[in-house]
Amino acid sequence: MDSERKMSIMDINDLENKKVLVRVDFNVPIKDGVVKDDTRIRAALPTINYLIQKNCKIILMSHLGRPKLPDIEKKYSLEPVAEHLKNLVDTDVFFSPELVGEETRALISKLKPKQILLLENTRYNPGETKNDPELGKELASLADYFVNDAFGTLHRAHASTVGVAKHLTAVAGLLVKKEIDALDSFLKNPEKPVLAIFGGAKVSDKIKIINRFIGFADYIAIGGGMAFTFLKSKGNPIGKSLVEDSMLNEVENALQTAKSKNTEIHVPKDFKIGHDLDTPFLENNMPKVVNADSIPNDAMGLDIGPQTISDFNDLIDKAHSIFWNGPMGVFENPLYKEGTLSIAEKLLQKKTKTIIGGGDSVYALNMTLKEKGLSLPPEIHVSTGGGATLEYMAGNVLPGLEALDNLA
Repeated sequence: MDSERKMSIMDINDLENKKVLVRVDFNVPIKDGVVKDDTRIRAALPTINYLIQKNCKIILMSHLGRPKLPDIEKKYSLEPVAEHLKNLVDTDVFFSPELVGEETRALISKLKPKQILLLENTRYNPGETKNDPELGKELASLADYFVNDAFGTLHRAHASTVGVAKHLTAVAGLLVKKEIDALDSFLKNPEKPVLAIFGGAKVSDKIKIINRFIGFADYIAIGGGMAFTFLKSKGNPIGKSLVEDSMLNEVENALQTAKSKNTEIHVPKDFKIGHDLDTPFLENNMPKVVNADSIPNDAMGLDIGPQTISDFNDLIDKAHSIFWNGPMGVFENPLYKEGTLSIAEKLLQKKTKTIIGGGDSVYALNMTLKEKGLSLPPEIHVSTGGGATLEYMAGNVLPGLEALDNLA
């Protein structure tokens, strides 16, 4: 879908003094009532500040975590987020302990231009994830306009992303516009050669986008646990490594299609191994490295090895457009983080047109920026959406984007 067809917040001419309901993605880590990482909150600030400049009364809504209803688990309350937001904006921030209801309406009635009200977790309401029509209608009744600035939830057809949009002028926020513009630019005008790097545990999570990149990308590099399904399909012994036998036919088809469409699929040539996820297979106090065709029966691959790191770095050197999603190994374990962090560091050094998406990849990138004292080059777009990025890049419709109004 072309973002050019969708209205954005800048296409509304009479925003002044209006009540604006904004779906944001404030699904952030909270510990002991304190926000530990406010990246997603800061990503919404351009839209929030734009509405402040327009003297709007701003009503924010977001989900947080996956509360198990009917219990209302206090750890998923957005109240700490409201407190944190007060430090990031130059205006008053209030909090409603409910999503919809009399208290929310009373608080909105007292709201003055430029002020912000954050509503309680949308997922405390059972109608949210069911896209309940009545909840969508009630949310819409709170405001004059609806702005969706939660890129990371655009692939969800929920009441706060899709249902509400049926009853109000519904437009994209500045973050959603920036994200879609970056992805569209990559998909429509990539500078060749194109490299896609995919990692993570499961082929089943990535096969759609892998197939989308076959014929589009010149090179595809496969790392992480999903590499073993590719290796098994080629007849390699993989020991106790993670494998999805149900995906072997899909992988074989992808490899055949790639040959016919001149896309090179590169799989690891070596691995660092362990006896299992918790027990390293050590040699000279370091994880043992073996060739991809020599993984012992009692071991599993847990990170790409030095030869593969070199190979993947060579591909990065060749490429002029790069997409990266997913870690190269069990990088939360310091013994098996080198593969993932080496990719992050190489991409930062290369400074070429790059999109990085997915929580683990972004975390690894931020870890590398901090450890190496580097700054993010303007050529690299870090996406705030994991699943939404993958769905869009795979050519699938995002319900939350589809629900927004088209330009006349």
